[in-house]
Amino acid sequence: MPRQDETYRTLEHTVQRIKSKEYGAVDAEDRKTLDEVFDKPALMSIYKLMKEGYIESIDFPISTGKEANVFRITSPEGKRFALKIYRTSNLTFKRIARYIEGDQRFIGLRGSRRKIIMAWATKEYRNLLRLQEAKVRVPAAIRFHNNLLLMEYLGTEDMPAPMLRNVVLEEPTKTYKLILKYMRLAYQKAELVHGDLSEYNILWMDGPVIIDCGQGMTLDHPNAMEFLRRDISNVNRYFRSLDVDVLDDETTLKQITKGKK
Repeated sequence: MPRQDETYRTLEHTVQRIKSKEYGAVDAEDRKTLDEVFDKPALMSIYKLMKEGYIESIDFPISTGKEANVFRITSPEGKRFALKIYRTSNLTFKRIARYIEGDQRFIGLRGSRRKIIMAWATKEYRNLLRLQEAKVRVPAAIRFHNNLLLMEYLGTEDMPAPMLRNVVLEEPTKTYKLILKYMRLAYQKAELVHGDLSEYNILWMDGPVIIDCGQGMTLDHPNAMEFLRRDISNVNRYFRSLDVDVLDDETTLKQITKGKK
């Protein structure tokens, strides 16, 4: 049984530290969230990745999102990865429901809320692979299991890569054009729309890196164009605030979709 295993005892000890003030869990609400993140099924999934040799330690939290928490982890060989744990609460399910409806990859999927969210983690993994293949800069996908996603870690030894909104860009126009290029590659080559793109889910690591691709939808999704327009509006709004001479939204849309049938 895992509870008699030294690896599992180490995991339990690590989780207790994560829930302490040392990691920033300063109040009851923080601890409640972490209790939800590290429920028994999640612990067993992390334990499996530890036994497979992917995880030696959980180092520190990288981010807390609406649907998931991300932690930096270290492998037994000293490699750094990012571990994303999707929460399995009703609130998380409600947030992702609008992206699931109409996605051909979810047709016929039935079962518990947890089963749907596990499929969501699989979806982000596959989206990352498709975007990588299309030459869009995203975190490299490593492994998924249940509601866990293991990815490339972006950052230094001491801290994760910052969000785009927290970076003073030396060449904002060049960065804007590169992000539009990534959006075009995503649409034309990966046949995906991000669906929630903004300065909050683009990291800066010697250039922009697009993250949080779980809600990314295929072009046959009935709301794909609506979400693409929203992505364009968000990106143009942000770079306009940096005094970049941005394209108008309709011209941007044509540039991204031109030639795709």
